[in-house]
Amino acid sequence: MSDAHNEHHESAIKTPKQLIAAVSAGFLIPIVCIVLLVEYVTNGQTTGAGSASQTPEMIAARIKPVASEGFTFRDANAPKQLLSGEEVFKSTCAACHGAGIAGAPKVGDPAAWKARIGEGYDKLLAHAINGLNAMPPKGGNPDLDDVEIARTVVYMANQSGAKFKEPEVKAPAAAPAAAPAEKK
Repeated sequence: MSDAHNEHHESAIKTPKQLIAAVSAGFLIPIVCIVLLVEYVTNGQTTGAGSASQTPEMIAARIKPVASEGFTFRDANAPKQLLSGEEVFKSTCAACHGAGIAGAPKVGDPAAWKARIGEGYDKLLAHAINGLNAMPPKGGNPDLDDVEIARTVVYMANQSGAKFKEPEVKAPAAAPAAAPAEKK
C-alpha cells in the first residue's frame, strides 16, 4: 500500500502525553457534569429550617381548626334549631334555583313559577320533599326537616309572585309531669 493512503487514517493523538490527557478528560468531564447537575437539583428551595414554611404564622395556618373555615359543628344531642326558609335557600337551594340550572325555576322569575304556583302549595311542597326531575329529595340535603323545606318552598314561591302563608311549627310535646305523691 502506498503512504498516501495511510496519511488519511492518522489519529489526532500522536504522543503518549496526548493519550493520557484524552483518557483523563474522558473520565473527568462526565464526573464534573454529574456533580454540577446534582448541585443544581439539590440547591432548590426546600421546605424546612430557613424557609418561610416554618414561621409561626405558617404553622398556625396549617393547624387552624376546620371549624373556622365556615363549617358548623353541632351537638347531636342538642335540640334541632330549625332554619328559616331564606337560610335553607342560601345554603342548599340557591345553587340550582339561583341560576336556573337543570330546568330549575329561577327564584324571582314570576313567569317560570306561574304554572308551579298554580298547582298549589301542597304540590310544590311534595315535589320539594320527594324530589322532581333533576332535583333530589329535600334538594339533596337529607338533614333538613320537613318544616324547613316547607318554609323554603314558601320563601321561594313568595319571592316569585306567590302569597303563601309561612307554615306554623308545631311545639314539641311537653314531657308529662310526674304525678304528685299522695300525702298520708
